This record gives sequence, structure tokens and C-alpha cells, in this order.
Amino acid sequence: MKRALITSLLASVALAGAAVAEEPIRIGITQNNVGVDSYQTTYEKAFIEAAEADPMVEAVVLDAGGDVARQIGQVQDLVQQGVDAIIIWPTNGQAVVPVVRQAHQAGIPVVVTNSQIAEAGFDFIASFSGPDNITQGQYAAEMMCDALDGSGRVVQIAGQPGYTTAIERQKGFEDALAEQCPDIEIVETQPGDWNREKAQRVMENFLTKYDDIDGVYSGDDNMGVGALNAAKAAGRDDLVFIGATNFAVGYDAMGRGEYWGSVYQSPVEDARNALATAKSVVMGEEVPFLNYFDTPKITQDNMSEYDRPVF
Repeated sequence: MKRALITSLLASVALAGAAVAEEPIRIGITQNNVGVDSYQTTYEKAFIEAAEADPMVEAVVLDAGGDVARQIGQVQDLVQQGVDAIIIWPTNGQAVVPVVRQAHQAGIPVVVTNSQIAEAGFDFIASFSGPDNITQGQYAAEMMCDALDGSGRVVQIAGQPGYTTAIERQKGFEDALAEQCPDIEIVETQPGDWNREKAQRVMENFLTKYDDIDGVYSGDDNMGVGALNAAKAAGRDDLVFIGATNFAVGYDAMGRGEYWGSVYQSPVEDARNALATAKSVVMGEEVPFLNYFDTPKITQDNMSEYDRPVF
């Protein structure tokens, strides 16, 4: 059923693409919360640069500031403007489904970027462009398994509760660890809200409660470095740290031998992929429903193959 709907949508936007072939394609984007972390800031900069470099594209760039009500209003405004496509970085994957349906019913294709919306909205979007967060969690579990030789006790610091990326990475990590390394126990999981200072406090509490943990998995390196700072302050230099979305601080900690591994993810590629996906949809080109870009494992052993992140 999903494929039939997508095919129907592509057919309709193909006609729209033909109609706008002589004019710039107007693509509106509403982002999650630019400035809250360096990844989103770098993403926005790359998106604007890619749009400005393409004479076929005219971009309307908006930021919801982490406010779901504001983001819903932005999507409604883009619908009123009659843009050719809307890209949304959901502030809340469930709450934005109704307004995504409104855009779909208005004949405007919607591309979800970076973090997926709830499955109830899948019939109303043209494509998802971003990382495969389930696979990223699986990669983290594989690295943890290697680092601990298949046994040990770990704690987990997840992202913001309710945020799809956090949910998917946690699920990928927990499922893969249970399947591949059943002798590694997750003793406790707490949210770090993508915030380094909060993750450091969470880790301080973990260290007070548990004196026999061996590893820490964090939903991104920003939180992972917060946990690392707590461990260093407590004199615990025997723990394995694994994260995701390799930030510059994680890359540097890896280079010092303090951080085992992460998952490499480029905000520049993320932004360019979203813009290219939206443009292809408007032009009537077929795109994968789940249009993932590559996010390989990065460890102390292979980090020299990757540039230091700029965020």
C-alpha cells in the first residue's frame, strides 16, 4: 500500500515538476532547533550553501527553535505560500503527523530529514532522508561487544525522551547487544537530552550507584564526552566509551585514547542529501522511501581515514 501511494505521489509531482521546469523550485525547510548543538548549526550552513549553489533551487529556511507548535505553524505557512516541497526536521515525530498530512492533502510533497516521524505519518511523506539510526545503534553494540570481549556491565545515556532518533538508536543498541553479546548486561539507562552537562550529571550518579561497570554507550558523542569528563573526575580511567554522531570532541578524545569508538555522521552530507531528495521528488524522479546516507563505524584503529569533524 505504501509503495502504491508513493508511486501515485511521484506521478503527481512529475506533472508539477514539468510545470515548474522553467522556474526555480521553491523548497521550504523547517528545522528542529538550530544553535542547540553544533551539528544542527553546521547542517543549516551546508543546506543554505547547497541551495545557493543550485540555480534551479530557491530555499525558504526556517527554524522551529525546538517548539512543536511553532513548527506546525511554519509548515502551515509554507503550504499557504505554495512551495513545491517541504523538508521537515521534526521537533516531535508524533505531534507533526497531522500537519504533514495537511501538506500532503494540499499536494505538496514532504521530505523528512535526519529524524523520522511516527509510522502513522508514513503514508503522507514522499521520503525520509537521513541516517539509519537503528543500524547506528547496532554498530555501537558491535563495537561494545568487541571492546569488552563479549562480557561485562554497561550503562546507557540516551537522547531526548520521545525523540525518534533517540528511540531508534536505543532500540538498535539493545536488540543487537542481546542477540550478539548476551553476556553484556545493560544495568541502567537514563536520558541525557543530547546535553553534555546533563550527561555528565547522569554519569556522576551512575558512578555513585555502580562501582562495577565496564562501559558506557551514549546516543551521541556530545553526551559521551560529558560522561567521559565525569569518569575522569572520579578517577575511573578503566571504562570503555562508545557513542554516535562523531563530534569533534569525540574525535579528539578518541585520538587521546580515552574514547573507544563512535559512528561517523556528516551534517554536511545530511543537509545535501535532504535537498537533493526534495529536488528529485519535485522533478518527478523516483527516490527510495528510506533514503539513507552512509554512517560507518569509526574507532581508534581507523580514525585516520576520516577528517576531524567540523562540529
